[in-house]
Amino acid sequence: MTEAILEVRGLTKKYGKKTTVKGIDFDVQKGEVFGILGPNGAGKTTTLEMIEALRPIDGGTATLDGIDVSQNPHHIKEIIGVQLQSTNFFNQLTLVELLTMFGGMYHRTVHPYKLLEMVNLKDKAKSTVDTLSGGQRQRFSVASALVNKPKVLFLDEPTTGLDPQARRNLWELVQTIQKTGITIVLTTHYMEEAQLLCDRVAIMDNGKIIALDTPNNLIKALLKKGFKKKAEVQQADLEDVFIDLTGKDLRE
Repeated sequence: MTEAILEVRGLTKKYGKKTTVKGIDFDVQKGEVFGILGPNGAGKTTTLEMIEALRPIDGGTATLDGIDVSQNPHHIKEIIGVQLQSTNFFNQLTLVELLTMFGGMYHRTVHPYKLLEMVNLKDKAKSTVDTLSGGQRQRFSVASALVNKPKVLFLDEPTTGLDPQARRNLWELVQTIQKTGITIVLTTHYMEEAQLLCDRVAIMDNGKIIALDTPNNLIKALLKKGFKKKAEVQQADLEDVFIDLTGKDLRE
């Protein structure tokens, strides 16, 4: 059996009289890509922030690699990597200098050029963050989240606002990271992204998990209910046409 690296039981978050995360339960297995999906306001980001020890847990528990998040928040931050929706960096430092600085914070020896090569940014090693494109910033944010060699990497809507080439490049990066043995938990609004990357997904709405399974099993369950698409399912879509015509190479 696969071993769970993250166990969430009765996780709850309240703001005054409003409960935004309502006692949810789920496990994440070691080495998998686990997606949390849902409309805006469903509680996805709040859930991640509680597990990451960035926001207090008001009820229930989150246990990561055997460590209670509420009881040992500092220890949790040492074994996870976090790529946030919006991240600010020191614009006066180069990418190499930033990664080296982050390594110092974790008391780790960093190989910045290897990290930058992994995220396809080696040629930008001497550049500053303010000179990077949106896709490059996202990939550097992922690189910075890998500095401490995390056991679990959290990605919060990592491809929002990216063009098709940058988005697909980041998908390949996620798959590469998973092959190194790192567990990945991500949120996204792109269903094709979740279907491609995630081993399992939890669908949230109004602070509750309303479905949890593999993408294929969830699709099969929908079809068993008699669901049929109104339009003919095509073997390709407009994005595939765009990529075929303009190429997969990043335009940065």
